Amino acid sequence: MRLPESLVPLLDQGVIEEVLRPLMAGKEAHLYLVVSQGEVRVAKVYKQATERSFKHRAAYTEGRRVRNTRRQRAMNKRSRYGREQAEEVWRSAEVDAIYRLRDAGVRVPEPFDFIDGVLIMELIADAAGDVAPRLVDLTLTEAEAEAMHAQLLTEVVRMLCAGVVHGDLSDFNVLMGVDGPVIIDFPQVVDPAHNRNARQLLIRDVDNLTSFLARFAPRLRGRNYGKEMWSLYERNKLTPDTVLSGRARRSRRKADTAAIIDEIAAAERDAVRRGLATPRNRTAPEGPSARGGNQDPKPRAPAKPRRRVVEFTPSPPPRGRPKRTPPKSPGRELGGDLDALLIVEADGPVTKPRKRRRRRRRGRRSSSGARSTQS
Repeated sequence: MRLPESLVPLLDQGVIEEVLRPLMAGKEAHLYLVVSQGEVRVAKVYKQATERSFKHRAAYTEGRRVRNTRRQRAMNKRSRYGREQAEEVWRSAEVDAIYRLRDAGVRVPEPFDFIDGVLIMELIADAAGDVAPRLVDLTLTEAEAEAMHAQLLTEVVRMLCAGVVHGDLSDFNVLMGVDGPVIIDFPQVVDPAHNRNARQLLIRDVDNLTSFLARFAPRLRGRNYGKEMWSLYERNKLTPDTVLSGRARRSRRKADTAAIIDEIAAAERDAVRRGLATPRNRTAPEGPSARGGNQDPKPRAPAKPRRRVVEFTPSPPPRGRPKRTPPKSPGRELGGDLDALLIVEADGPVTKPRKRRRRRRRGRRSSSGARSTQS
């Protein structure tokens, strides 16, 4: 077996005594069974950014911050140093989440060491001492599926109360240990207070678990546990002991847009008074009195375009030989000689076009230099 380069320094330092065998390869890392401090544990070796197959990473990293302002500026600019720091933050996010969830009472693997991008953690085993199976590899009865669903919902509620959304939770990331299900794989966790995608990710996590367990317990279908959970979280009524019913409550409150506009206008006037901004030209008066209190302003109908109807009065056919010179009238472009052009506007009186003034011909000069005029 060829050892990965990341485990060689740990073997030299004595953190790992022996590497037994590879355990699993995932989207983010490779797992190895190792012996550390006389116990069989799991070593998680994270892949490089170019080797990972995790998609839409930006949706998960939104809202992640570091205390060092220099590192944060470099991460925002996506410089070479910033990319290295973002990679380090991505790897350490799982360790931070595991410690936070363990303190909140969520069943997660126990972490022991995190050195040079390698996480040494507890091995989740079954009753026989072997590696615990995943939830996707089990066949459950209807009663077992309903009990498993209730346990997993309790774990997800505790995670949300601790300020953590898994982001990639499914039946592949749940191990069936001796004492119950254990949730694993946390590098893509998001903070629900700083990530705009937290609600969508939470609902997707809960729907993944519900849809899998609904294969064995059809009564779980059609329940909105994720939406109900997020609704309680937004109203600050979610606790670790909350019992969910699966019926999401829709909010009937309507946004008071007039009050919001008044606050924005008051803030702008205050900024102008302090000299921090220049006043803007407004066509409508400000304040609630101009709109009738807190009532919503009536939308103004869009202005209708003015219709222009052009009517032409054709002239009688000319007698004799037709003139070769083109007519000096707008009918040249429209075809035909026009004697009258009437423009009728929908919202105005009938007007006649202005006649072009002809310049009088000046008298020709004779050979003697005197100017003669023509009448």
